[in-house]
Amino acid sequence: MSKLLAVGTVAFDAIETPFGKTDKILGGSGTFVGLAAAQFGVHTGVVSVVGGDFPKEYLEMMNSKGINTDGVEIVENGKTFFWSGKYHNDMNSRDTLVTELNVLADFTPVVPESFKDADIVMLGNLHPSTQMSVLDQMNQKPKLAILDTMNFWMDSALEDLHKVLKRIDVITINDEEARQLSGEYSLVNAAKKIHEMGPKYVVIKKGEHGALLFNNGKMFFAPALPLAEVFDPTGAGDTFAGGFAGYLAKTEDISFENLKNAIIYGSNLASFCVEKFGTQRMEELSGDEVKERLGAFKELTQFDIKLS
Repeated sequence: MSKLLAVGTVAFDAIETPFGKTDKILGGSGTFVGLAAAQFGVHTGVVSVVGGDFPKEYLEMMNSKGINTDGVEIVENGKTFFWSGKYHNDMNSRDTLVTELNVLADFTPVVPESFKDADIVMLGNLHPSTQMSVLDQMNQKPKLAILDTMNFWMDSALEDLHKVLKRIDVITINDEEARQLSGEYSLVNAAKKIHEMGPKYVVIKKGEHGALLFNNGKMFFAPALPLAEVFDPTGAGDTFAGGFAGYLAKTEDISFENLKNAIIYGSNLASFCVEKFGTQRMEELSGDEVKERLGAFKELTQFDIKLS
């Protein structure tokens, strides 16, 4: 089975939604990617940095799920990255209340020797030059390099972002970011422009409205499962990316047809993530629940139609 290397934040979040609020809880893109990939039993390694204030039991929990944390640097006299946000009633928009970079400000990722041959690399939402440094450390070009980014880097490090885009296979961004990066309002045209920047595959996430996959003029759309209640959308995008990457690592098939399946698996896992605050739902998620909800996805999207 393929190895999956995930580079991203392991962090503290404090969240307020119409359903309640939390104190500091476990969060971070690397955490959510790792927990989603763990559902596939793939050999996953997380590269990140935390401070001396980070509870050891969080790392132990990740290890118990089969996530290798040898690449998580612990800066004993430092503080862990902290983000606090408040979601509006529609749960799609939010206000960032606090961002404390702390140890992340000077983070230089070091890929453990045992993951320098990873087949799939998931580059979480970090500075593009940091993402590039991870690719530079690999013993060989990964079979698939997946990159997540955001408008902050488009505003502050666009040149570096363009450099790293030339070296990756898949980009995952939301619709607003796709429009900003490409300068195109139509997502079809946006994907075309981004494809020309380097990535073979463009995945555009549309939150509760699902996700689109583009490749050389081919398109695929996966809906999000309509849920009665969304408690906390934090980490849903990273869970989607972790499910997407984890499925591809398990199946060892990076064809367009299999990427379609990976999109469905990613959407399926993201639908669980939002049901409780932070990582709670992903920590307790069982394989049977995942399988059952996949059936619901199938029902939602499958139909017979006569073409006359």
